[in-house]
Amino acid sequence: QLQFVESGGGLVQPGGSLRLSCAASGFTLDGNAVGWFRRVPGKGREGVSCISGPGGTRSANSVKGRFTISRDNAKNTVYLQMNSLEPEDTALYYCALANRIDCRYFPAGGDFNFWGRGTQVTVSA
Repeated sequence: QLQFVESGGGLVQPGGSLRLSCAASGFTLDGNAVGWFRRVPGKGREGVSCISGPGGTRSANSVKGRFTISRDNAKNTVYLQMNSLEPEDTALYYCALANRIDCRYFPAGGDFNFWGRGTQVTVSA
């Protein structure tokens, strides 16, 4: 069965950190770009970070300097390290596989054609 399994979400205080994982099952991530997106109820989807097949990255301005995306192809997993979390970061976070090797059109999601179900991140005191 082909699936992405996201994990690592939870409740954290402002200023805290979380590390999200996106593990692929039934297929390999090698060569394709992978993105992290988030959605808040009542708002649209937002692209957070993207990592290309060769390892280049792009991130939304709202998370630059705080979030870091990385990949471990040997483990077939992509990570999102989130530091200095703010209440505005509260959202459902999910990963997606692009049908290309680069993040050229990120944060647009049109090139991402396989999506996980997400992990909830809540930042609150």
